[in-house]
Amino acid sequence: MGLFSKIAAGLKKTKDALASKLKYVFTKSEIDEDFYDELEMALLSSDVGVEVTDEVIEKLRVAVKKNGYKKTDETKNALKEILVGILTQNDVSNLKYPLVIMVIGVNGVGKTTSIGKLANKFVKDKKSVVICAADTFRAAASDQLTVWADRAKVKIVKSETGSDPGAVVFDAIKSAKAKKADVLIIDTAGRLHNKVNLMEELKKINRIVDREYPEAMYLKAIVVDSSIGMNSISQVDAFSEAVGLTDIIITKLDGTAKGGAVFALAQKHDLSIRYVGVGEGIDDLIDFNPRDFVDSIIE
Repeated sequence: MGLFSKIAAGLKKTKDALASKLKYVFTKSEIDEDFYDELEMALLSSDVGVEVTDEVIEKLRVAVKKNGYKKTDETKNALKEILVGILTQNDVSNLKYPLVIMVIGVNGVGKTTSIGKLANKFVKDKKSVVICAADTFRAAASDQLTVWADRAKVKIVKSETGSDPGAVVFDAIKSAKAKKADVLIIDTAGRLHNKVNLMEELKKINRIVDREYPEAMYLKAIVVDSSIGMNSISQVDAFSEAVGLTDIIITKLDGTAKGGAVFALAQKHDLSIRYVGVGEGIDDLIDFNPRDFVDSIIE
């Protein structure tokens, strides 16, 4: 299955939710205030968010006036271009090696599985990978990560439950350097953003990476569960303030009708949406492509 087919299949619930509403909107023949009102409701009810919806409506009004559109079906391509523009306003930087990716997120978002899929993705790209199990807070965390490391056939550095996560990260950096690994992926404890001690631990890990591996490209990626829709915004806010996030990994797009929140995430934060999870298989973490995303939810 090609990447476009994967994302199209993965976005079926989001597409079904939004497409049915937009189909009704575009059955109107004339562009009038009712058309804009119904488009606004379609976007808001698909978790696109108030700020994004306002921006989309305003830009569409400008496009309609500029191009002299009279019929609603003439605006569909303009709408798609506006949505693509929102998703492409934050450039995705090209990866450089050695590369460190610290993976952050609350419990239950799919962080561990995303790390396993990410390791597999790099291996398929002929890159050597080391995984660091710095979640020493939860007893089963390193065991679960080991299963994924074995599936991806990569090395894992871990320690006992309750060990200092910073020490594990330090050891993993030494190991990655010694092996001349291309990629080091650091798992961190799933945490609520209001747990002060865990957030301080995250800051400590961040300082260790900065100090011990300054020559590496360093991504700080938050894993966001797409099924919680607009509620993901507060998570990104808190973690970005703590460690300065660079990237977003969106999971579970295949299981939700709330994929519209992707637009709100792109608009609110100067962060790259780099990867999306569109299934449970080890190959179901793919590069995020804004145009494919929009084409998959608007026919």
